[in-house]
Amino acid sequence: MKLVQHLARIALAGVVALGVATAANAEDKVVRIGFQKYGTLILLKTKGLLEEKLEPQGYTVEWTEFPAGPQLLEALNVGSVDFGTTGEAPPIFAQAAGAPLVYVGYEPPAPRAEAIIVPKDSPLRSVADLKGKKVALNKGSNVHYLLVKALEKAGLSYSDIAVSYLPPADARAAFEKGAVDAWVIWEPFLAAAEAATGARQLADGSGVVDNHEFYLASRNFVDAHPEVVDTIFASLSEIDSWINANRSDVAEQFSPALGLPKDVLEVAVERRQYGAKPITPEVVAAQQKIADTFHKLGLIPNAIRVEDAVNKAD
Repeated sequence: MKLVQHLARIALAGVVALGVATAANAEDKVVRIGFQKYGTLILLKTKGLLEEKLEPQGYTVEWTEFPAGPQLLEALNVGSVDFGTTGEAPPIFAQAAGAPLVYVGYEPPAPRAEAIIVPKDSPLRSVADLKGKKVALNKGSNVHYLLVKALEKAGLSYSDIAVSYLPPADARAAFEKGAVDAWVIWEPFLAAAEAATGARQLADGSGVVDNHEFYLASRNFVDAHPEVVDTIFASLSEIDSWINANRSDVAEQFSPALGLPKDVLEVAVERRQYGAKPITPEVVAAQQKIADTFHKLGLIPNAIRVEDAVNKAD
């Protein structure tokens, strides 16, 4: 009798262990993607293309929206998401903080898709007029570098202004009530603010910054699921090709997903180019220049090598 009970315990333990392993395997088959309020990932989510491509491989997809790149990469750092998209600056701040991220790909430059804006009745007429003024921006976002370089071009230093670090929603509120003199912001928040408030641009990124959009993943995810990363990237390329061939339909597709008017999104779409590409040495060099600039200004605590965060397969 004791032998039978012992064998039963062993069998039960095996069933439990198998159940745990099965649950773990099922959990490993979930791809967690972080996205922002605009970009190719929105259409990829809306069209369900990635789910369609990953289903035969046994994967499901979970989508989480973030207000900006820094918050998305913090989630990637702590293991809450596997893949996401941000502008140029967030991965530099994240890498400096020790986040195990990998650059997977990038979109073409979009310097007109971010700008320094002021209220329509502001007396400020140029970037040089920002001296001594309060400027709002999302800390560590792509517009951080735009502000640094635009000030430099105007003969000012970063210390010549007062920076107010605010996420987009809070910055919009501060901008509208006059709590800040200027706001550095990206699409589609830029076009939305211009349409709703009559905001004026002091400068966009033209001739100042590239404003690349990057696709990033956690190092563990890239190492463990390279085939999924390839599928995601191929899906993004497919969506980008659709956008370029159907420009007139893109804003209409974006509108319900973003909750923004079609005419606002038509402006935002027109200010960008689309076409996901693998990381190149030239793009790495451009990112390294941004990283070096931030380190020189004391915005990141230590120097980094962007190349260390590039997938060697690229």
